[in-house]
Amino acid sequence: QVQLVESGGDLVQPGGSLRLSCAASRSIVNINLMGWYRQTPGKLRELVASITGERITSYADSVKGRFTVSRNNAENTVYLQMNSLKPEDTAIYFCKAAIFEADYGGWRDYWGQGTQVTVSS
Repeated sequence: QVQLVESGGDLVQPGGSLRLSCAASRSIVNINLMGWYRQTPGKLRELVASITGERITSYADSVKGRFTVSRNNAENTVYLQMNSLKPEDTAIYFCKAAIFEADYGGWRDYWGQGTQVTVSS
């Protein structure tokens, strides 16, 4: 098991930058897949970016070239650097860890509580 706490959300003007943090309650060295998702009212939660234990990254087309996901295993933290922010990036951003648990019978997802990002002038 793991608890995740996101931080760094804020109100920012279009074109601005933010860095979100996802702090885990334990070591993330053995958590192979961690990701950032976002959700707006009335819409499904969507994947923004993910990173594996080997630091292989993947991004939604809408954020490629603007967002960068990274992980610091020594700090038990995953980051999302967001540059050139647009109003359509406004959402609640969630961190997720996917962990294989034999007792659970497979992969289990753990979510943080989310952090609000608002891009507006």
